[in-house]
Amino acid sequence: MVYNCVIEKEGDEYIVQFPDMPNIVTCGFTQEEALAMAKEALDSCLEADISQGGLIPPPAFTEGYPITVASHIALSLRLRELRGEQSQTDIARKLGLSYQAYQRLENPRKANPTVKTLERIAHVYGRELSISI
Repeated sequence: MVYNCVIEKEGDEYIVQFPDMPNIVTCGFTQEEALAMAKEALDSCLEADISQGGLIPPPAFTEGYPITVASHIALSLRLRELRGEQSQTDIARKLGLSYQAYQRLENPRKANPTVKTLERIAHVYGRELSISI
């Protein structure tokens, strides 16, 4: 999952903003530092918003600089997306997990699924598990 940002030079700093995530603004003294700060800010904001149950806008802006979301955060977002209107309880039951165990999977601060769990999730959603490193 990738969100794109824009960078503008203002004085001695490079200011970074995400059009899809207007609550994220960061900066750096070099373009490289600004991009590193953008990654940290994006991941931190998404992790906090997801953990608090906030709505996350999907990436739509395609210009600027691409910033890849950390895998554990992208997984949590993907699980929410796949679940759709189904309750966490329903999905937990299909996976043979407790509600609390499934709830942790959708929380990037607590999730640490095994590959076996990911395979079960893929099976429940009629998908194939694809891992790229």
